[in-house]
Parts: sequence; structure tokens; C-alpha cells
Amino acid sequence: MLELLKKRRSIRKYKDTPLSPEEIAQLVKAALLAPSSKSVYPWEFIVVTDKTVLEKLANCKKHSAAFLKDAPLGIVVLADETKSDVWVEDTSIASIIIQLMAQSLGLGSCWIQVRNRMHNETVTAEDYIKELLNIPANYKVECIIAVGYPDQERRPRTEESLKYDVVYENQYGQKYTIN
Repeated sequence: MLELLKKRRSIRKYKDTPLSPEEIAQLVKAALLAPSSKSVYPWEFIVVTDKTVLEKLANCKKHSAAFLKDAPLGIVVLADETKSDVWVEDTSIASIIIQLMAQSLGLGSCWIQVRNRMHNETVTAEDYIKELLNIPANYKVECIIAVGYPDQERRPRTEESLKYDVVYENQYGQKYTIN
């Protein structure tokens, strides 16, 4: 698991190679296996492979989403906010599990933040996506996970780069030391 976590890096450039139905099914299964507070499972997912829709989704906000147009897959992660007051946490957990599953399959991924982001001066990224994908009003969109075969190299993180100075033992300020 530590090796997988070291290798998982945000990938924003993808090869022009579609994912197989089996790969997409594994990503979906991983998402559906994500834990949820009180087993409420407020999250839902929209699997997007249509290039026209991906291009439109890539315009959901001013910055940091344009690369989605070149990804073979985008998974929109949303939740029915009436089901749980911790939908943000539940969707976040499901999202990182999608990313870890992608990494385990040799795929690259990148989280595109949607919640609390703007499409333009007057429309939120969430409202833009909800209209585009016909999402009901009581749903909230947390993010989109772009997935594809990486077309860029990112070095794995190293244990030497870990910031142990933000870890404390038994109380705040008491430095944690690794044995």
C-alpha cells in the first residue's frame, strides 16, 4: 500500500487510448466499495466517456479542468445531500479510492475540484455541471476524477519528503518520532 501511495501522483496528460469496459467496471466497483458514514452511501457516480461531454465538462471552471478534454474517462462524483450531513467526507473517500484503484491498474488520474468553485463570474461549476448532466437539485457535485493512460512521467514521492514535523504524539506540539 505504501508503494502504491508513493507512486500515485496527479496526472494531467493522457494517451489517446480508451479504457476497456473491464477497467471502467473495476473503477466503478472500487467506488461502490468505498466506506460511508453509518453505511448511508449518499454518493452516486456519472461515468463519462463521451468526448463531447468530456470537452464540455473541461469548461466547468476557469482554471485546472481543461485537461479533462483529453482524458478518456471522467467520473463525476456527487451525492444526495438530503441523505447525509457528511456527504463531503463520503464523496471524498470514494474519490480517493477511485484514484488508488486507477493507480493499481497502471492508470493515471487527477481530482478536479468542483464544490465551491466557479464556472464564471455568476455561475458555479456545480450548477454548470448539474445543468449539463441533468443532475437533480438536491444533489451536490464534489469533484470529477479524470482517468486515463498517463502520457507524462511523475516521480514517486519519497519517504525522505514526508513532513513528520506536522505529526505529534499524545498532544499537540509533542514531536512524533518514528522508531
